[in-house]
Amino acid sequence: MGPLRSVVLAGGGTGGHIYPLLAFADCLRQHDPGVRITCVGTPKGLENELIPPHGYDLRQIPAYQLPRSVNMNLMRTPDRMWKAARAAGKVIDEVRADVVIGFGGYVSVPAYLAAWRRELPIVIHEVNVPPGVANRLGMKFTKHVAVGFPHQPAQAESLRNARVVGVPLRRGISRLDRAAHRAAARRQFGLHPDLPTLFVAGGSQGARSINLAVAGAAKSLAAAGVQVLHVIGARNEPVNVPADLPVPYVTLPYLSQMELGYAAADLMLGRGGAMTCAEVAAIGLPTVYVPYPHSNQEQKRNALPVVEAGGGLLVDDSEMTSAWIEHTVIPLIRDPRRLAAMGAAAAGYGRRDGDEALLDFVYEAVAR
Repeated sequence: MGPLRSVVLAGGGTGGHIYPLLAFADCLRQHDPGVRITCVGTPKGLENELIPPHGYDLRQIPAYQLPRSVNMNLMRTPDRMWKAARAAGKVIDEVRADVVIGFGGYVSVPAYLAAWRRELPIVIHEVNVPPGVANRLGMKFTKHVAVGFPHQPAQAESLRNARVVGVPLRRGISRLDRAAHRAAARRQFGLHPDLPTLFVAGGSQGARSINLAVAGAAKSLAAAGVQVLHVIGARNEPVNVPADLPVPYVTLPYLSQMELGYAAADLMLGRGGAMTCAEVAAIGLPTVYVPYPHSNQEQKRNALPVVEAGGGLLVDDSEMTSAWIEHTVIPLIRDPRRLAAMGAAAAGYGRRDGDEALLDFVYEAVAR
């Protein structure tokens, strides 16, 4: 298979769709600097903030929220879906794409439809169980489906024949040597170089229950000699942290370079989003997972396999209290041998090569 000349990447709405897309685009460009990479997104999605600064061409097309049930009638009914597919088709034709690769989000659907009508290869990458509605629809048009985690094919009938490739991760994360960068990362945040460090981050929007529980345990953590790096989340209220703590408790509204937080940490406390699970497992960071209490328990399914492998702990959101942190987190973070064992187990479950493995899969799909 020769190099690809032109690739269309579709994915948008949330970071969970966009970050793997960007990591894959970087991998593709590194292997072939001459390949044309075109991303499609919607006017309102987070992709408008994330994709252009990375130097990739972003074309906006209309996309519409889909009903939760997927069937072929869905595509026959809304006239606007065909309008969106026509817009996607114009982009595909203009850049003379060899393949469309979708990462989910509503913008993927018009791209899948347009590629199918042109008999172009379609590759889908999915990280969730059950698969998102856009990717479920896309699976009607292609057998080239890749997934991020080994538990997915076992848990979803629609993913039974999918290829497990891992999750494409930014190289700043996939190649992170936590020990080598620890001192510099802690210095950057104003943390003590040698104290046990708890890194708290509830995803891009933060998590109020986690924020309140950790801030409420601030005095107990400090008394135990545990410093905290706490990403509150851009949309959350600031937390009340006592001013006279004997060790650092650093709060940030948002952290764009998560690898710095990972490098500073001995233990992480966060949600169970697919990207978080993929990143912390890949780099071997022991993590306490507090899945968002979704009705479909998606985050719990993400976190459970790495926890069962020995790479972390799982606690229900309803049980995430200051008392739980005092009784469970403090003894854990003060036990270097247990942390080392958990980190090794997480790294054994995770993988750092999701971008390369997905690229191999794309080459296979196009060659067929």
